[in-house]
Amino acid sequence: MPCTVVVCGFFGDTGKGKVISYLALKDKVAVTARAGVGPNAGHTVVYEGKKYGLRMLPSAFVYDKCRLLIGPGVLVNPDILLREIEVTHSDGRVGVDPQCAIIEPKHIQTDKRGHLAQKIRTTGTGTGPCNAERALRVVKIAKEVPSLQKFLTDVPLEVNRAIDEGKNVLIEGTQGTYLSLFHGTYPYCTSKDVTASAACSDVGVGPTKVNDVILVLKAYNTRVGAGPLPNEISEEEAVKRGWLEFGTVTGRKRRAAPFSYELAKRAVMLNGATQAAITKIDVVFPECKGVKSYDELSQGAKKFAERVEKEIGVPVTLFGTGPGALEIVDRRDKWKS
Repeated sequence: MPCTVVVCGFFGDTGKGKVISYLALKDKVAVTARAGVGPNAGHTVVYEGKKYGLRMLPSAFVYDKCRLLIGPGVLVNPDILLREIEVTHSDGRVGVDPQCAIIEPKHIQTDKRGHLAQKIRTTGTGTGPCNAERALRVVKIAKEVPSLQKFLTDVPLEVNRAIDEGKNVLIEGTQGTYLSLFHGTYPYCTSKDVTASAACSDVGVGPTKVNDVILVLKAYNTRVGAGPLPNEISEEEAVKRGWLEFGTVTGRKRRAAPFSYELAKRAVMLNGATQAAITKIDVVFPECKGVKSYDELSQGAKKFAERVEKEIGVPVTLFGTGPGALEIVDRRDKWKS
């Protein structure tokens, strides 16, 4: 059953977009289904000299034969989706489930004031208020939106057919384990669960259809907005280490901290991870920039990877060594053998 779920093990911002775009190109993925909350998640893809900041479209768009689907559990902002389809020239490959809930201007307005804006410091994209209306069963859904009519498709049916036919399928998670409404740092979290189980539910795939869960970890931790971040360092120290980043969706500065083995280990448990990817290894170990084989990684990077594997109990099979989609060390074949 060639179905892989890709999720983040920390607070988002770990480079899922990079990992998914690499897997799509390398494995010639037939179908990628976007799970998660909605346009409050930003995935960055760098490919062929261009940088894309995606909030709705699956990061697998870089492989031009991949079918790009948005599962019924995902909230859709039609304006953002249509703009991303145009920018990525993906028209004809995109499918939206008729049951996707629609973010309207009123949701965005609510998200930008009061408790959500001042205490939780959300992205202001309307996802929380939209999910609240969905729970109340009063929200508008995709089949009611004229601009989405040509994209409507039964996403669970498409995804399950592809799996049953032996095609490579990816389920693209969003946000991070510790932003989950159930397993995260409540109340400083997103408006639904975002672990691997939820990602499967979002696209209509049962747990017996999944054969791998890749947990994406960054070589250090970052977080946007309010909420705890264990062992957080100062902005000055983050700049010194080269760890100062800005959010894809909001442009806000990300807070930073060293890699947390404790959080990574718990994320493996919560997601049922079978393997892990570590991104931005080149930021912590600059000598690894652009490296394409494990043997070329520095001793420091290898030692770090070995400790991660020992602590979390699953193999680290992918290492991000630069921003480009193909700047990755891939050890999956060695692990399987």
